Amino acid sequence: MTQSKTQFLFSGTGLAALAVALLVSVGVISSLPSLRIDLTEDGLYSLADGTRNIVSGLEEPIELLFFYSETAAADQPQIRSYGTRVQELLKEIVIASGGKLELTVVDPEPFSEEEDLATQYGVQAVPAVQGGPGIYFGLVAVELDADKEPALRVSETLPMIRPDQEEFLEYEFMKLVTRVANPELQVVGLLTTLDIDGGFDPMSGQATQQWMITDFIRQLYELRRIETDTAEIAEDIDILMLVHPEGLSPQTLYAIDQHVMRGGKTLVFLDPTADSMVSRSAQGSMIPAGMRSDLPGLLKAWGVDYDSGKVLTDNTLALRVQMGQGSRPVAHIGMIGANRSALAQDDIITRRLENLNLSSVGALAPIDGASTRFEPLVQSSSDAMLMNAALLEDVLDPSVLFDEFVSANERYTIAARLSGIIDSAFPDGRPVPAVDSATESDEAGLDIEGSEEASAEAVDPLENHLTRTEGETNILLFADTDLLTDRLWVQVGQFFGQRIPQPFANNGDFVINALDNLNGGADLVSIRSRGRYSRPFTRVVTMQRAADDRLRMEEAALMERMEATEAQIAELNTDENGQPLAQLSAEAQAEVDRFNVDLLETRRSLRDVQFQLTADIEALGANLKWLNTLAIPLLLTLAGLLMSTLRSQRRRASA
Repeated sequence: MTQSKTQFLFSGTGLAALAVALLVSVGVISSLPSLRIDLTEDGLYSLADGTRNIVSGLEEPIELLFFYSETAAADQPQIRSYGTRVQELLKEIVIASGGKLELTVVDPEPFSEEEDLATQYGVQAVPAVQGGPGIYFGLVAVELDADKEPALRVSETLPMIRPDQEEFLEYEFMKLVTRVANPELQVVGLLTTLDIDGGFDPMSGQATQQWMITDFIRQLYELRRIETDTAEIAEDIDILMLVHPEGLSPQTLYAIDQHVMRGGKTLVFLDPTADSMVSRSAQGSMIPAGMRSDLPGLLKAWGVDYDSGKVLTDNTLALRVQMGQGSRPVAHIGMIGANRSALAQDDIITRRLENLNLSSVGALAPIDGASTRFEPLVQSSSDAMLMNAALLEDVLDPSVLFDEFVSANERYTIAARLSGIIDSAFPDGRPVPAVDSATESDEAGLDIEGSEEASAEAVDPLENHLTRTEGETNILLFADTDLLTDRLWVQVGQFFGQRIPQPFANNGDFVINALDNLNGGADLVSIRSRGRYSRPFTRVVTMQRAADDRLRMEEAALMERMEATEAQIAELNTDENGQPLAQLSAEAQAEVDRFNVDLLETRRSLRDVQFQLTADIEALGANLKWLNTLAIPLLLTLAGLLMSTLRSQRRRASA
């Protein structure tokens, strides 16, 4: 029976049947494009749940125009492979949309209609190599509304898809789609006790200009002021931005709490010492007024520990400041220059930033057992400590802070992302306003006790009260407000009456990234960085580093010998009075010849190091190639032999 089956399998009819079965299998798999199995280590081809929720919930269809100069990139293998990966990701997103998204790949050749279309949408060609042809590599999302003219349709453009964006491509693509699906400007409600939006300086008697950060925000959002004594946050406020919320009433705190409970997005800036609140008298003394801000009760409900009486000092990240005209810059451990080592590199808000300038910041920490997730965005170095805020409020010479500094060998969190389910900080409902005075009660013909009873009867504390967030909520929390001030990140010039910003730090980008991140909703916020497709061989990298170290050591030794030889030649080439000889002496010439021999020998040694490195890498590659070529057939052969052995054993046992 087995022999007849084997003969049939290798006969013409059997091979034809096998081919038909294979074609049918391929056809079935091709007809199921949504069926995917991602076996990559980092899930490179698996979309985030937030992406699937966004594209499946689109109400109107959207077209994705991928402008990619495939012809011009034919001689650029790195760009070709990157273009292939981008297309694969876009196709996965289109498949997940269930027909709500369409993908069109456009190759804008020179002097073509496709090139005019790319220019129309703001996609520009960039040469991959100096003097080479320009390459288009951008993405445009356009709404497909049959009732609108093409020129009137909402569109968003990503002019250049850079290779350093690879880990955040899914986020960037979904941000485009979200903006097209929701084109109306989002409303940012600003509640602050600072003059961030302009104010009045009592010292000069003049009005002060608004901070440049508000100009940045107004370019992308509708900025609306909220009074600090408000008892309710309007539901049309998309993002609540709290800047130095100092001395808020229980009613205002309750309004903030309920905004969070109904899923409102929240951006909070606290400060233990708000430098912008400091005034200087004619004698130069500092007058603090409302310098500390806090959200009593709310932070605890959110699972965050914060002490408004402590200021973070950092010896490693300290900024150098000039305290007076003509004085030399000195390190100020109370002012922090957060470089890339202090910024979270796996979060979209801080991923591409280089440096943030901060001043007199606080520290945030998660509370043990909290229901929220606490993810640091900005952290200090380990050479840091917390000082009493009072020490920094009246400091004129920052060098005195070093007398109090003792490193805690701990990294403190300056900014963090909070997410999860949050319970209300007001379990008993809306707080009842207290009666202001007995005088008002007497004028109304009521005693104090009667007015309290009437107030309690008039307002039900639990009416429309939300006790818990319905789903995941997101709060971005920063323990500094000074990063928003112009002096720490931007120089503002004037040009024909227009304010022209010249940023020298990424503080503005940091705030806009935070707003953009919250603007996309919980689904967009949930999309984090993806793994990289290009992953180097760690053993090859180790070999290269070892070779580089050896090269540097031998080059350093060569430079030392060269300097010693030059000094010796100079000494041999001078007379007793220190004057140079007109002609090299025989000893000097012999030293030069000896050094030239050493130089040739050292260069030969350096070449041998490079040659050996190349040979080792090629040998490693050859071994890997043989291993990859033989491993699968060998494993299949062993598996076949094992199955055959087990089958034979079962047959003998049954016989």
